[in-house]
Amino acid sequence: MGAIFVAGLGLGIFFSSATTSDLGSVATRYDIDRSAPNPEICVQYGASAIAVDLRAFVTLSPFAVHVSQPRMQPGCVIRSSNWSILQSRNLVTSEDVNQCRNRMNTFGFTGDIEKRDAASHQIDCLYQNNAASNLFLPQTGNDSTAPEVNRF
Repeated sequence: MGAIFVAGLGLGIFFSSATTSDLGSVATRYDIDRSAPNPEICVQYGASAIAVDLRAFVTLSPFAVHVSQPRMQPGCVIRSSNWSILQSRNLVTSEDVNQCRNRMNTFGFTGDIEKRDAASHQIDCLYQNNAASNLFLPQTGNDSTAPEVNRF
């Protein structure tokens, strides 16, 4: 019985380490880091991310909310202390930085910022929302008021 158990354990480890994930699957943070636009810049000056683009339509008569199919693509969020990397490449202006800073936000981008044409990338001022907590972690306390609510 012990030999069968050890053989099964060994085969399980062999097959799990030998299999590669398919191209449509994102299984680890490493997969996201590797797929990020300009991964060397992203890891050094920010964090890789998954950008979700979707559109929402609200009708008032009758009241209904319609959401488009989301489009997921690799993205990068730049730490606010590293915005100069975007300014030095003339990707954001001083006015963009001041407006984003006044709203306590940061910048994020999709596409290749190394290319000079504006069509190859999109840079946005992003609001960090911590109200959506990680439900995989144990929740402590009963405080249901999100700190972001007081910012508006």
